[in-house]
Amino acid sequence: MIMSDMKADSKQSPKYPINLLKTPFPMRGDLPRREPQWVREWQQNKVYEAIREASRGRPKFVLHDGPPYANGDIHIGHAVNKILKDIIVKARNIAGFDADYVPGWDCHGMPIEIQIEKRFGKSLPIEQVKRNARQYAAEQIRRQKSDFLRLGLIGDWDNPYYTMNFKNEANEIRALARIFKKGYMFCGLKPVNWCFDCSSALAEAEVEYHDRVDSAVDVAFPFAEPDRIAEAFNMPWLRCADGAIVIWTTTPWTIPANQALNVNPKLLYSLVDTRRGFLILASNRVEFCLATYGLDGTVIASAPGSVLDRIQFYHPLANLNPGYDRTSPVYFSDHVTINSGTGVVHVSPAYGIEDFESCKAYGIEDAAILSPVMGDGHYTKSLPLFGGLSIWDANPKIIDALRQAGSLLHMTPYTHSYMHCWRHKTPIIYRATTQWFASMDLAPVGGGKTLREIALDGIEATAFYPEWGKKRLHNMIAHRPDWTLSRQRQWGVPIAFFIHKKTGRLHPQTQELLEQVAQRVEKHGIEAWQLLDARELLGDDADLYVKNRDTLDVWFDSGTTHWHVLRGSHAEQLRWPADLYLEGSDQHRGWFHSSLLTGSMLDGYPPYKALLTHGFTVDRQGRKMSKSVGNIITPQEISNKFGAEIIRLWVASTDYFRELSISDEILNRVLEGYRRIRNTLRFLLANLSDFNPNKNMVPSEHWLEIDRYALARASVLQEEVINHYNAYEFHPVVAKLQTFCSEDLGSFYLDILKDRLYTSAVDAHARRSAQSALYHITHGLLRLMAPFLSFTAEEAWKIFQPGHITIFTETYYVYPLIPNSIALLNKWALIRQLRGDVTKALEIARKSGRIGSSLQAEVWIRAHGTRHNTLASLGNDLKFILITSAAWLSKAENKGDETIEVLISHYLKCERCWHYCEDVGINIEHPTLCARCIASLFGEGEHRSIA
Repeated sequence: MIMSDMKADSKQSPKYPINLLKTPFPMRGDLPRREPQWVREWQQNKVYEAIREASRGRPKFVLHDGPPYANGDIHIGHAVNKILKDIIVKARNIAGFDADYVPGWDCHGMPIEIQIEKRFGKSLPIEQVKRNARQYAAEQIRRQKSDFLRLGLIGDWDNPYYTMNFKNEANEIRALARIFKKGYMFCGLKPVNWCFDCSSALAEAEVEYHDRVDSAVDVAFPFAEPDRIAEAFNMPWLRCADGAIVIWTTTPWTIPANQALNVNPKLLYSLVDTRRGFLILASNRVEFCLATYGLDGTVIASAPGSVLDRIQFYHPLANLNPGYDRTSPVYFSDHVTINSGTGVVHVSPAYGIEDFESCKAYGIEDAAILSPVMGDGHYTKSLPLFGGLSIWDANPKIIDALRQAGSLLHMTPYTHSYMHCWRHKTPIIYRATTQWFASMDLAPVGGGKTLREIALDGIEATAFYPEWGKKRLHNMIAHRPDWTLSRQRQWGVPIAFFIHKKTGRLHPQTQELLEQVAQRVEKHGIEAWQLLDARELLGDDADLYVKNRDTLDVWFDSGTTHWHVLRGSHAEQLRWPADLYLEGSDQHRGWFHSSLLTGSMLDGYPPYKALLTHGFTVDRQGRKMSKSVGNIITPQEISNKFGAEIIRLWVASTDYFRELSISDEILNRVLEGYRRIRNTLRFLLANLSDFNPNKNMVPSEHWLEIDRYALARASVLQEEVINHYNAYEFHPVVAKLQTFCSEDLGSFYLDILKDRLYTSAVDAHARRSAQSALYHITHGLLRLMAPFLSFTAEEAWKIFQPGHITIFTETYYVYPLIPNSIALLNKWALIRQLRGDVTKALEIARKSGRIGSSLQAEVWIRAHGTRHNTLASLGNDLKFILITSAAWLSKAENKGDETIEVLISHYLKCERCWHYCEDVGINIEHPTLCARCIASLFGEGEHRSIA
């Protein structure tokens, strides 16, 4: 027999060995040091290629990777996202699918351009910006790739997709051409999210909200048509020349560009007589407003807002500077409410979506819209009183001017949630500019459903995990404005249009020209558009046209990857549509959103069958990770301290549909859970180290009953775990596997099995039966944990199945069929319950000092009915199940008579098996052994049928 380096009793006699076996699977994983070795081995052994070969011909499963941005080191959110994807892909492969993982990177856009400005300064030649941007993105990809590999991710890392690959850039232009041909695009003046620091329009997904303190002002717009006011309120005899309509706004900087006023035609408005003259206010706001202004007043008359249609009012600065000597008409708008303010909204169509739509509905032309704010946030120098000032610096000056003009009724600081750029964290505005848009509500060429309608239909056809994601995305699509496709940047895919210098119209052969540009980009990258001489394509017409300088929104880049990756650069490996997109919950506004819109325009369908959303990472107190708070935990830090396996286990064990809490304390708890699993694996591998399935395997029909039960229990576990994997529920997988290892195996089956494994003869049927069961259970267990405990499962697999290149080419294990397994499971569930009762009684005896170990005890059980019959079926093996030296059973007349009595054994202890037996010492040659051990060592061994 083979002695082990495993912990053994110091008094163990070397002349009476037991079956304590060795295993190279260490108790301590030493993960930070050993994991990088596994990463290198996976690459050297071409594990990814082996998985691809093993999966060839199976049904495909495509998880399309949403590309992280190629800027900066990965953070814990990246780790969560990539590990979840890795778990799913590995689980799908083990489930018998061909599940390839092609990682990708988003490479164009503002953040990289900003980094180039920081490194090399502004005003670089465009070609140099692009060259530097490509080099920078490639550098960032190399860094991020190394960190992703360190997390144990297996995929096509040698052939990922980059949105800056020439072919991808070209196919993005082809996607643009298809969308243009279908008639979804238009060019026009509209207010868009504008960042002064970016000097560009922003996508909806690039906007975040933070609290900001602004000056809220109540401003009087004097009557320009007092007679019409009197008539509107049905008081034509009333002289009301001295009066004003009052607005409330938190953006005083927009007042210089005011061109109209909005009221709700369905609300009631009052004409109020005050010492400042007549004021028009929403009737429900009169009392509040007068109190705020410190005025007493009397309501003279009230009427619905509909009576104020197109009545003119003077600009509030009209008497201060001739440049503002103009009037503003009243227009109707249902968006006006009485939740706050005065019930009247001042309208600057260049700086608000509702403002713009209101004015356009009343026929105002684009050329007539006042837009004095430039792209850098300063007023044009020609603006009276405030020219050249930034709008934020102008705010207090505008308020002073209103006060000087006698138009300011009230001013107070006001804290509200306000739009900010997600990159610069600075406030942004709506600003009317001429941009290219994808229309949400215009019918495409040839008629049919609008983009909004197609997208909403697509949402209904999509599966959501969790289900609440459906409502969230639906609401975003249902209420979103037209998509601003154009950006005023250099590092991006061009909107490669030729525009007539005089008419502003596109070249009549735009469709064909886009393909010719795409062919050049496919060879030379987006730089080809910059370097293109229009004469190459337009000939003599080149003098009439100018190349469009706008680039595509970077969300168009990633949003069309279903076009230029799934059906483009990686069409042979992947397929369209994808089975699954998986990203953080913010991507309902981002990648999920843009992919849905582009898919709806290009194909009339979403590019995915299902969307899975995970939450954000927060600290133990539920706070977001922040440098200022000092609670940031990086994946690099965790890998170096605990190992990447602990990050993987933390991700898998957390309900990631919600926020994922992380801290050192949480990671330490995860580490304890990992150790329990690892110790279980070590026990299994050690006790199988002398087991050759080709020679020692016992058919399941000849196993001991408890072995058949253990396998039946493992089979049930596997079915449950696979169902959870299929539903993308991983924390129940971890919980059930940990419970199986610690309770089903550790504290029950393996605990009972130790005596049989250690003290039976090496080739005894009872021992080989146990090993046969353990062999099958280990096969199944390693496959179930491999998707999330990838390093550990691979390490154990190499020991368990030497010569096999990787566990990841395997599929879920097919267990031997156990007849009558349901009855067997029910029977042993009752046995475990009864054993638990005995264990409690033994623990009480131990704490009282009556016994030391459970083997020092003999147990007398009185049981009733089914409980008695079940225990009686175990025969003499009952003592092995209870881990006592003896166990007696008698029948109780009724349930109330059931008892468990713990007795102290007065026999000698066998020095080999530690049982207290009456036959210890009866053999003169081996006076310290019991008859059972003598038979195992020198005879035919003992007979067992149950345990």
